Amino acid sequence: MKRRAFITLLGGAAAAWPLAARAQQHERMRRIGVLVGGLSADDPEWQARSNAFIQGLQERGWSDGRNMRVEYRWGLGDPDRLRKYAAELVARGAEVILANGPPSVAAIQEVSRSVPIVFAAVTDPVGLGIVRSLARPGGNATGFTPAAEFSTSGKWVELLKELAPNVRRVAILREVSNPSAMPQFAAIQTAAASVGFEVSPIALRTARNIEEDLAEFARFPNGGVIVTRIGEAIAHRDPIIESVAQHRLPAVYPLRLFATAGGLAAYGPDIADDFRRAASYVDRILKGESPADLPVQAPTKYELVINLKTARALGLSVPPTLLSTADEVIE
Repeated sequence: MKRRAFITLLGGAAAAWPLAARAQQHERMRRIGVLVGGLSADDPEWQARSNAFIQGLQERGWSDGRNMRVEYRWGLGDPDRLRKYAAELVARGAEVILANGPPSVAAIQEVSRSVPIVFAAVTDPVGLGIVRSLARPGGNATGFTPAAEFSTSGKWVELLKELAPNVRRVAILREVSNPSAMPQFAAIQTAAASVGFEVSPIALRTARNIEEDLAEFARFPNGGVIVTRIGEAIAHRDPIIESVAQHRLPAVYPLRLFATAGGLAAYGPDIADDFRRAASYVDRILKGESPADLPVQAPTKYELVINLKTARALGLSVPPTLLSTADEVIE
């Protein structure tokens, strides 16, 4: 290259660099709030969900500290704390808030009916009154639900039957006050009748009531457990898994996090994937779309997880066909 041409090229590049730097410096910083209900910041389940959300944002060109700021708040299962932090995120100018679970959504909607909300891990948002319909949410909230319909709850019965053929009685752990409890229970009852299971509902309230009720249930033989997909079950997952193990009851759970914590088996939606997909709605809202017009979406990925270590402790032999179809096998 001739010297004059090189100098011209270099001079043009030097002039362009400050322009690029100024453009980046003046890029609008967008504010995203994240309100978490029953999970703590150091909970591996929350970390998986959060990482998936951030990854989804990065895939769409968002970078924390460059063109967005993400602020997190954890309610730790305390409604007053959730309301306080919801108000704080709104006051600090969050343009859209990612809400983990129904209590987080409720807390934000108490504070504001205008700040856009993208939720995840919310079962039956219509029944909870969060949206008007799945197709047309109609308000300031939309998102991703682990159950647009409840027929998949019957698969827990099929899975328990396959894992523990001797089971005849099943304790169903559920939260009676949750609107999604009845549809899940109805689907389980229908499936249980088809395989000859006797169903016994147990209301989830406290760790002590879980232990006492499971101890009473375990007094009689051939028992098993199904845990429904509700926030109380996630919040009490450690005492549930401990009590089930203590009484040597085969149990099927609704989400992967139960199996990785020692539960026998889990079948349910990949919640972390829903958080990754939630980033697409945050992106669209920041670009001008309204949550009222974004339909609530059902899961696209389900996962079957088998804990072989727990199966051996219970003296169960997991069928090879089941192992071959599992998405994850914990040795």
